[in-house]
Amino acid sequence: LLQIQNEESVILFLVVWTVTEITRYSFYTFNLLNHLPYFIKWARYNFFIILYPAGVAGELLTIYAALPYVKKTGMYSLRLPNKYNVSFDYYYFLIIVMFSYIPLFPQLYLHMLRQRRKVLHGEVIVEKDD
Repeated sequence: LLQIQNEESVILFLVVWTVTEITRYSFYTFNLLNHLPYFIKWARYNFFIILYPAGVAGELLTIYAALPYVKKTGMYSLRLPNKYNVSFDYYYFLIIVMFSYIPLFPQLYLHMLRQRRKVLHGEVIVEKDD
C-alpha cells in the first residue's frame, strides 16, 4: 500500500485530523483547568466548518485510491471454502463504508452546527422526538 500512502488525499486528512485534534484537546484541557480562552472555544466550534468536509473528502479519496489494490490483492478478504465457513470481501466492505458517508455525514455535520449555535450564541435547540 506504499503507493496509497503517497496520495495527496492522505496528506489532506492527516493535516485535517492533526488540526482537529490539537483544537479539540486544547479545548478539553483548558476547560478542565477552568480557564478556557475564547479563541480556543471559538476555534473548537468554527474550524470544523471547513475541516470536517475536507477530512471526509481526504478519507473518501484515499479509500477510492486503495480500491484497485485491495481488489487485485484480496487484502483482508476471506474466501470460501475455509475452516470458518464464512466469506468476507474487504473491497465491497470499503465500498459500503464509502456509501455510508452519504447518510451519516450530514447528520454529524448538522449536529456540530447545532452545538456551535448553542455554545457560541446561547441558543436553545429543541430536538424533535421521533
